[in-house]
Amino acid sequence: MTGFSGRGFRVKDDVFPTGLLLSPVRALAWNDAPGSEALTVASLGDLLDLDPRPEFLLLGTGADLRQPPRSFVRDLESSGIGVEAMDSRAAARAWGVLRAEERWIVAALLPL
Repeated sequence: MTGFSGRGFRVKDDVFPTGLLLSPVRALAWNDAPGSEALTVASLGDLLDLDPRPEFLLLGTGADLRQPPRSFVRDLESSGIGVEAMDSRAAARAWGVLRAEERWIVAALLPL
């Protein structure tokens, strides 16, 4: 992740205006991103299909911090993946810091 562009995110030369799914190996547009209140594990697509499994999901909930549904958090935690929710700008900054430390994480960032 290299910056912001309007309500979206910039990764190198690509802009993701509708949301962004990040893993240590790829960046994908999150074109069908639900609102934070409607998040499900299925809405993340194959983001979590990594080997080894990610330590946790950085969840950027848009311009403001919104708590994700408890069922979403429970489903991820039951599979051994933690959830750290924050506004999307903070999540993008945290991504940079944690990946610089070579942490094995994923991120789902809703548009600003």
